[in-house]
Amino acid sequence: MTLPDDLRHDVQTLWDYHDMRHELRPADVGIGLGSHDLGVATCAAELFHAGMFPLVVFTGANAPTTVERFPRGEAVHYREHALDLGVPDDAILVETEARNTGDNITLTRALLESRGIEVGSVVLISRPYQQRRAYATCRKLWPGVDVICASRPLPPDDYVASIGDVNRVINMLVGDTQRITVYAERGFAIAQEVPATVKESYTQLIRQGFTKRLL
Repeated sequence: MTLPDDLRHDVQTLWDYHDMRHELRPADVGIGLGSHDLGVATCAAELFHAGMFPLVVFTGANAPTTVERFPRGEAVHYREHALDLGVPDDAILVETEARNTGDNITLTRALLESRGIEVGSVVLISRPYQQRRAYATCRKLWPGVDVICASRPLPPDDYVASIGDVNRVINMLVGDTQRITVYAERGFAIAQEVPATVKESYTQLIRQGFTKRLL
């Protein structure tokens, strides 16, 4: 399963925009942001084994897009997957109430503080197209922490194949692009520059009917 040729340029433009291209370095904690994508937990496990952090927090309840896939909650399923990949149980914390990215940040921060865990730096692990929004949200809600973004390093075609649904991925990509601006305007995140090329590709994909994840 691959991207249609007539959509490839616009999808790639948005895909590249959301990739923060952060250089990975060791941090105090990894935070796996809940979603429909189990690859987030895979990436977290790989980074843990690479020594990027000694502790990982999986955060997420359910959303309409995840309840069938992860009936026990996103974070719970992420934890189980990470355990299967060899991450020790005592290196995992689970936050099960978050229902959006803001909740992911604030509730994870509260959980760590309740355990007396001092955090100066975090690796935010997310879907590839969620990196920029996660970064902007964390900078707004947890301004004192050093933020590094990470995802599975997949090009769009490979990611679509891993999810198995082209339309879902493009709809989510378009929705996340809209949220960069809207969430900053609403005070949920710091403002991010949106280049003209990104605005153009975003508009083109909306014209093609990818509107299901728009606010």
